[in-house]
Amino acid sequence: MKKFFVKSFGCKVNQYEGRQIRQFLEQFGLSYARMNGKADLVVVNTCCVTHNASAKSRQFIRKAQKKHPGATVVVAGCLPVGQPGELKMINGTVHIVRRKKDLAGILASLVETDIRHKDPDNNVYHTSSTFKRTPAHNLSKSSNYNCHNNLSTQKHTTQQSQFEFSPLISYAGKCRAFLKIQDGCDGYCTYCIIPKIRKQLYSKPASIVLQEAYNFIYSGHKEIVLTGIFLGAYGQDTVRRSLWEPSKKDALADIVDQVAQLPHLERLRLSSLEPADVTDKLLEVFCKHRNIMPHLHLPLQSGSERILRKMRRQYTAAEFMQVVEKLKVTLDRPAITTDIIVGFPGETDEDFEQTLEVAKTVKFSKIHVFSFSPRSGTAAAKMQPAVKSEVMKERSGRLRELDLHLQAEFRAQFSGEKASIIVEGTGPLRGRTERYFMVELDGKDAVKRGQFIPAVNI
Repeated sequence: MKKFFVKSFGCKVNQYEGRQIRQFLEQFGLSYARMNGKADLVVVNTCCVTHNASAKSRQFIRKAQKKHPGATVVVAGCLPVGQPGELKMINGTVHIVRRKKDLAGILASLVETDIRHKDPDNNVYHTSSTFKRTPAHNLSKSSNYNCHNNLSTQKHTTQQSQFEFSPLISYAGKCRAFLKIQDGCDGYCTYCIIPKIRKQLYSKPASIVLQEAYNFIYSGHKEIVLTGIFLGAYGQDTVRRSLWEPSKKDALADIVDQVAQLPHLERLRLSSLEPADVTDKLLEVFCKHRNIMPHLHLPLQSGSERILRKMRRQYTAAEFMQVVEKLKVTLDRPAITTDIIVGFPGETDEDFEQTLEVAKTVKFSKIHVFSFSPRSGTAAAKMQPAVKSEVMKERSGRLRELDLHLQAEFRAQFSGEKASIIVEGTGPLRGRTERYFMVELDGKDAVKRGQFIPAVNI
C-alpha cells in the first residue's frame, strides 16, 4: 500500500476521528490521496444518525469500490454498530469494523501485512515512536454478511489493542480545527441512536486537550472548535445531571477557560450545548476571554412541551427560553443556532405552531431543519401516530422559510459595522464572522485561506 483516502460523514466528532485515522496511516508512511487520486486503501468513517446519513455512507462505499478497483475498503464509524443490517446492501468485499477500539489495530494489520507481502525480510519500520511493535496478524475471513470480512473478532482484540490513535498534530487543509474533548451519551432521547453506538462516556484529560490545542495553534490554525457527543458532560460519567458529581459541575467551563488562555489563539468555539450546560460559570468564562466567540449552538428539537417530553429531552421549552434570555443579557447580540426535528410521531399542527413561536421568540441566527427519521432500536421508531410525509414536507418548508427570514433579520443588525473573519475561500474572498455568518469581500488582495483578518466591513 502506498496511498490511502479517508472519507468521514456526520458530526464534528466523526470529522475529528477521520483526521486521527489519516494521521495514523501517514505515520505508517502512507501518502494521502486526493479525492480524484488513486488509492490502495479507502477508509469510510460512516454515520447513521438519520436514514439520509446512512444512505450517503453506503453510496460512498459503492463509489469507492467502483473508483478504486482492487483497493482495500474499510467501513468504520457508526453504521456498522448502529445499523449493521443496512450493510447487507453492499456487494463485494469490504472490511467491516464493528468495534471502534479495534480500528487502529485492524488498519495496522492491513498495512503491515501488505508491507510484509512485498518485503519478505520483514523490514517494517514506523515513522512514529508512539507505535508498539507487534507481529503480523492473520486477518480473519469470517463473515456475518455475504462477501464481507468482519475483522472485529475476539481473536484479534489483544494484539489490536496495542495500537491507539494519537492526539492530532494538525488539522491541515481546514480553516478551523475540531478538537474532540468528550465522547459518549447515555441520555436515550427517544429518537436518537447514539447511546446504542457510543454509550460509554469519556472525557479527554486536560493536559492532552491543551497539548492538542497547542499543536493546532503551532500548525497555524487561528480557530479551534471544542467538540463532543455530549459536550456539557465533560468530566462526568453520565449525561444525567441528577447523577453528576457536584465537584465536577464546572469541568467544561474550566477546560474552556484553560484553552482560551493559550497564546496566539484568535478564536475558540463550542460545538453544541444543551440549555442546562450554559451555566453562570461558563458565561463568566465567555465574558473573560475576547477570543471565545459569541455563538452557541443549542438544539431545541421542538418548541412543544408535550413533544419534548415524548422525546425525553432534559429541558422544557420554557427553560430553553430562559437560558436564551440569560445569554442575551450577558453577551452582546449572541448568535444562537439550533436543530429542530419536524414530524416527530404524534406532532400535531398545534405542536408545530408552538415550535414556530419559540423560534420567532428566540430569533435564531440559523435553524438546521431535520425531518424525523425513525432509527431501528430507538423508542421513537415504534411510536404512533406517524406524521404523513406530505405534512412533514409542508412543515419543513415553513420552518426553512422562517429560518431565512430570521437569518436576514439577525445579520441586518450588524450592517455597517466591522467584524473579523477567517478566510475560507478566495474566489470570491469570503469568511465567517465572530457570530458565524458568512461575508464576501470586494478586492483581490493577496490573502490566503485560513488567514485571520481583524476588521472588515459587514
